[in-house]
Amino acid sequence: MDYFNYKQDVLFAEEVSLKDIADEHGTPSYVYSRATLERHAKAYTNSFKAMDGLVCFSVKALSNISILKVLKDCNCGFDIVSGGELHRALLAGADPQKIIFSGVGKSEAEMAAGIEQGILSFNIESESELMRLERVAAEMKKIAPIAIRFNPGVDAGVHEFTKTGRKSDKFGVSIEDTIGLVKHCIESKYLSMVGLTCHIGSQITELEKFEQAAHQSLKMLCEVEALGATLNFIDMGGGLGVTYMDEKTIQPDELIQCYERVFQGRSERLIVEPGRSISANAGVMITKVEYEKEKFLITDAAMNDLLRPALYQAHHDVWQVRKNNLEPKNYNVVGPICETGDFLAKNVALSAGEGDLLAIKTVGAYGFVMSSNYNSRPRAAEILVDKDQFSLIRKREDFSDLTALEEQPND
Repeated sequence: MDYFNYKQDVLFAEEVSLKDIADEHGTPSYVYSRATLERHAKAYTNSFKAMDGLVCFSVKALSNISILKVLKDCNCGFDIVSGGELHRALLAGADPQKIIFSGVGKSEAEMAAGIEQGILSFNIESESELMRLERVAAEMKKIAPIAIRFNPGVDAGVHEFTKTGRKSDKFGVSIEDTIGLVKHCIESKYLSMVGLTCHIGSQITELEKFEQAAHQSLKMLCEVEALGATLNFIDMGGGLGVTYMDEKTIQPDELIQCYERVFQGRSERLIVEPGRSISANAGVMITKVEYEKEKFLITDAAMNDLLRPALYQAHHDVWQVRKNNLEPKNYNVVGPICETGDFLAKNVALSAGEGDLLAIKTVGAYGFVMSSNYNSRPRAAEILVDKDQFSLIRKREDFSDLTALEEQPND
């Protein structure tokens, strides 16, 4: 459930009119509801009953520092995939012992930063990465904590680009290779194996897929234990789907209860890494209709502001910020980018025209974080709503921001 609702035919975020936000901060703008973020985070943190649990929010979904502070205050840790995300999490006040470093291409500098900060664990995704991390730790004369990410062979997710748990995917290592890496860790002076992890994909709406992965993880836990390793946690990753249009999905407490049933009697801590299911429905993007042209509404937001529809053919519901009594028509909502693929929604019924405001829903995950300056367009503003107040948490870029890092060689 989110906190975006109509009041007297005007769309509100909590107790704030989206029209008032647009009047003050312009369009396009991302607007987030603090109450929604808190509700969704607590839906996870309050679900652990039989196991000690830790929720590590996936920073790649929504990385604004103010948002991370809200989630940190909900007792969330963080799942990061870059040195930049580590920097953001620390600026938000995160406890390093609640930070998991994932990703297939960690650099030596990123590894050194994670070791120096004392993070909870590196999720290792290849033999080469393990050897590099061991080398970096040895040079620093420190011990690097690691969890091996193994592929459970579960095919889950609605789009090929978001499936990550199959043997053919670039993520993780095979079940067979995991055993060899565990043996190496046990013998290493500079590596400490503290956990086991897997992540099967994104936007998953079937509990059965998560359960399959959990059973594979339990089997792997027993095999690792038989080798003489004692683990602190089992990390089941994220991937829980959300409702964009009319999808049916499962709730966080159902997911956690499923895991606790599978891991009944185990002493390891249970870690999950949700991103989308916490932040997606906590955000909307407001945009203004610039032109109406036959079946098109051309807005001031574009694929550089919200890439998901062009990249994934993703569907986002579109609401009018102010309702009216006019007869709706079917429109394609598109932007001004010089690409045929520049669309935000297709074939949606709206009674909007030039100058009207629209709200693109469910953009709090993989929205602003995937935006760019394509066509030399400044990136949008970000605003956080808290009850009847709203704050600018990232200012809109201007043209000088676009060229601030460029240098011209002397003639």
